Amino acid sequence: MARHGGGRGWYGKVVGAALGVTVLAAGAAVWTAQAGTVSATPPRPSTSAAAGGDPAPVAVTIAHASDKGPRGVNITIDDGPDPRWTPEVLAVLEEYGVKATFCMVGTQAQAYPDLVKKVVAAGHRLCDHTVSHDTTMDTKSQTYQSQQILDAARMITEASGGVKPMYYRAPGGAFTPYSRTLAASRGMRPLGWNVDSKDFERPGTNAIVATVERELPNGPTLLFHDAGGDRSQTVAALRRILPHLKEQGYSFGFPVR
Repeated sequence: MARHGGGRGWYGKVVGAALGVTVLAAGAAVWTAQAGTVSATPPRPSTSAAAGGDPAPVAVTIAHASDKGPRGVNITIDDGPDPRWTPEVLAVLEEYGVKATFCMVGTQAQAYPDLVKKVVAAGHRLCDHTVSHDTTMDTKSQTYQSQQILDAARMITEASGGVKPMYYRAPGGAFTPYSRTLAASRGMRPLGWNVDSKDFERPGTNAIVATVERELPNGPTLLFHDAGGDRSQTVAALRRILPHLKEQGYSFGFPVR
């Protein structure tokens, strides 16, 4: 999710009520800042993590490209799963034969494991979107960042029945060199976006569709949401955007790893 206001937003309430877990803007300048120099020494897995068979490390750079090439489009869905809206998003994706990447908040995944399993069973990919969706993570300590990323990865993996996230998307694009290196060392490619549909602001279905059409030349990775409030406009917009992109000759893929 892009930085729509400060702090944790509605997730602060979720985390405060849940489990006692520890607690883009899409402009080029933002991505330039996020993609700063990475520490030369990636964080090493703990002994227990290594024994559990961590995935092979992946690139630390923020992914935007599609594995379908120049005419590929990546649909990414943030902030869920949500019992009201995730099933509707899944139904639209199934209707048009589209696979997407779901960037899940750890507490949401833990609360709705059946939905995480449905996402996986439908052939979609998982992405770590931290425990509590703190959009100020880039101002926090490395210990805090590590807890947010690794605890969420564990929660999502457990909820899915053992399927690990393949990507890490910082809330609001609040990446740091440390967080990118940490995620990549655990097999989660840092994931950006090129087109923020602005659906989180609920500007109306027509406005969401128009934003995507206008911004698509910026690149292939599109950002939508399936939680955080009423997502009926998102569902309606996807129902128009997906067939339209197919008619224009686009293929739907996943972000590169």
